[in-house]
Amino acid sequence: MELRIANLSKTYANDVKALDDVSLDIPRGMYGLLGPNGAGKSTLMRTLATLQSPDSGTVFLGDLDVLNQKDAVRRLLGYLPQDFGVYPRISAEDMLDHLAMLKGYTQRGERRDLVEGMLRRVNLYDVRKKALSSFSGGMRQRWGIGQALIGNPRLVIVDEPTAGLDPGERNRFYNLLAEIGENVIVILSTHIVQDVMELCTNMAIIHHGRVLFAGTPDDAVSSVGGRIWRKFIQKAEMPEYESRFHVISNKLISGRPLIHIHSSDAPGDEFEAVNPDLEDVFFARIKGLN
Repeated sequence: MELRIANLSKTYANDVKALDDVSLDIPRGMYGLLGPNGAGKSTLMRTLATLQSPDSGTVFLGDLDVLNQKDAVRRLLGYLPQDFGVYPRISAEDMLDHLAMLKGYTQRGERRDLVEGMLRRVNLYDVRKKALSSFSGGMRQRWGIGQALIGNPRLVIVDEPTAGLDPGERNRFYNLLAEIGENVIVILSTHIVQDVMELCTNMAIIHHGRVLFAGTPDDAVSSVGGRIWRKFIQKAEMPEYESRFHVISNKLISGRPLIHIHSSDAPGDEFEAVNPDLEDVFFARIKGLN
């Protein structure tokens, strides 16, 4: 099963164009949707999750028309939004049981086995009786992906799932997402480059509602091969370098800015060539450089 998005556009009442003729083919496996905050990622995710409609375009999940067969799509969908609310005093087990019932599991015994198995899968069985309000950020996210997986969905959408997690929780979440992605379509929407590089076999970069790149992470990195250069400079020199070169990023290391620039030719001036990574691609693309 493949998700096919064609010519999707959405403009809000304040004339903000959140999606601008977006077309993507998303196969089974982990698919990274990378972009800065405000790029249009959440609008696209909400549209795919049948929570809002675009102004134009089509979306098909296999033979299902996502925009016009919403109830059928929802039976195949698992969704973990960036922010989600729960009843704080309800236990993890009872809340998952309630959601399983809403998804059509009306037989008590079947539902009990389903909920127990899911809690074990997301490593929350030992704390199943605890209130969700007592969970850490990582535990809450694992519960969130558990509720998204109830019903064996064919399409799983997760929006900024690792924001705020500590490294240990983030790694556990990575492992769970990678396991899920072996059998279904998993769309990971994030602004964290490392998430996409470590998890995804295919990806897209989106900015101002437009797709700037679609392909594999390796192809993305290859697209800027031989074009990324770096140099340590003084803070006071930054305006000069920004006027002379395409500075795509800078970060302070021991108090000194390390800049990366994009140039097809060797820039001289003591710059050294860099083996690019996905972060270089990301910054270059959103600045309009290929």
